[in-house]
Amino acid sequence: MTGQMAERERMAERQHIAEREQAAERRVVMTDPKKQDYFYNEAMKTLRTNIQFAGRDIKTVLVTSCFPNEGKSDVTFQLAREIGNMGKRVLFIDADIRKSNFISRYQVRRGTCGLSQYLSGQKEKEDICFTTNFENVDIIFAGTMAPNPSELLEDQSFRDLLAEMREKYDYILIDTPPVGSLIDAAIIAKFCDGAVIVIESERVSYRMAQRAKEQIELTGCRVIGAVLNKVDTAKERYYGKYYGKYGKYGKYYGYYSNEK
Repeated sequence: MTGQMAERERMAERQHIAEREQAAERRVVMTDPKKQDYFYNEAMKTLRTNIQFAGRDIKTVLVTSCFPNEGKSDVTFQLAREIGNMGKRVLFIDADIRKSNFISRYQVRRGTCGLSQYLSGQKEKEDICFTTNFENVDIIFAGTMAPNPSELLEDQSFRDLLAEMREKYDYILIDTPPVGSLIDAAIIAKFCDGAVIVIESERVSYRMAQRAKEQIELTGCRVIGAVLNKVDTAKERYYGKYYGKYGKYGKYYGYYSNEK
């Protein structure tokens, strides 16, 4: 009897060692290029809190913008970090399988595979999900550039992936290409509980923002809010008056509203 118990303990220890080795193989070290900014961090906390209060059914959240370079990916990743810091497990999915620069931006040194390889049948789910050096944040990278991204995202395998990951994580944040220029975000929105639109201050017109909102809503996905990004406090009277006593704190500021 004692020998059987000892054998079970050895088997359990070997399994534990194997699991740790597998976790190490699936780990990436990322360097956040964003400088620490108190007001930006506070804005991300506000965004995180408002998403929590959007409802228990909001678990899979799409983040998009009208145009490229509005700061959408940074906002999404900082939001993921804030949710992770709260003790919730979060999965960040880079769904820009057309032209992602996420790996170079966050200085990922090791080789990775990603979403495009899974959707095209080259890899399994277990091969594309990586742990990171940020607390409670896992990531699926975009993978190699795909010649037919819309068809791949429409495939049942993408829905299956989201359904499975929904059971494992508290939140899934999906960073998509801009909805104003590509159809990909609208395709992904069909499988999401809610969407957040990042809007660059003084670049995006009201009409364009409304068009992006309507395009998402046509898929049946609820737009739960927007982030006003890259606000210049020297030009914005309201922000300048409200935060004027703190001086100019930087070019980025996030603002969230869950009003439709």
